[in-house]
Amino acid sequence: MSKITVFGAGNVGGAVTRRLIERKLCKKVVLVDRNPGKSEGIALDILEASPVDLLEPVCVSGDDLEQSRNSEIVIITAGARRKEGMTRDDLLKINADIVRDCVSRAAQYSPYAFYIIVSNPLNVMCHVAMRAGQIPRTRVTGMAGILDACRFQYFISKELNVSVENVQAMVLGEHGEDMIPVPRYSTVAGVPVTELMPQEKLDELIARTRDGGAEIIRLMQTSAFYAPASAVIQMVAAVVMDKKKILPCAAYLNGEYGITGAFVGVPVKLGANGVEEVREIELTDQERQALVKSAEKIKTQLALIGEAC
Repeated sequence: MSKITVFGAGNVGGAVTRRLIERKLCKKVVLVDRNPGKSEGIALDILEASPVDLLEPVCVSGDDLEQSRNSEIVIITAGARRKEGMTRDDLLKINADIVRDCVSRAAQYSPYAFYIIVSNPLNVMCHVAMRAGQIPRTRVTGMAGILDACRFQYFISKELNVSVENVQAMVLGEHGEDMIPVPRYSTVAGVPVTELMPQEKLDELIARTRDGGAEIIRLMQTSAFYAPASAVIQMVAAVVMDKKKILPCAAYLNGEYGITGAFVGVPVKLGANGVEEVREIELTDQERQALVKSAEKIKTQLALIGEAC
């Protein structure tokens, strides 16, 4: 992989840029921000650490998108940040304009890139990006279920006092208050968590997972960035290394799960060709109804910004 462009030099964009360099997932990272001085500052800070970290200085920055030409992956983290008391929905119209601008410009220079959307409300922003850049649905996805599943995994491991390496978790639907953690597909060493803890405790962990982003905002007065960056890196690695890895991501559904016209968090296979497959897993009637409800909420949000199908 020769080049990856990151839009947005905030906490998430900076952390993603740093991790891309650490993992050596590309030959060059281009960091772009509406404030060129900010992206240059972040890039310079990373580069000045290279003599100690023994990392090649591969980060460039600024507002000259010529540097981003022919990027294989474009990561959109740009947008207004959530503040305490705000929901992801509160950011809807503000961030839609920002994402449209970023993607429409990026697409001019990197028409064949794979896009990973991080900006909130994430599911809606994926749709905005697809429309703005006229991107095929296989080449745009959102970092949603991975982050939510990571939170669920951590809470399960802490409750059961086991290694996080033993825990797998599944979270579907919207990246927001209507996300759907699925305990039946969440396991510890292959054993469903439904068999390892009482329902009351499981309900507490599910509620904490749904509130995961808001909890961090309450504690440090800004949105999470380390965990989102790690989730993005897992997605990039799956594409760069053609891992064919099954991950919960926001994908555009065209009849899968009985849903059409919305980006919804579901298990997808990520590889060199982007979203190579949407995996349909068996859901209970209750789980399916919750997924459809989540999709309808996303479509309602799309209508509010004139992006309805």
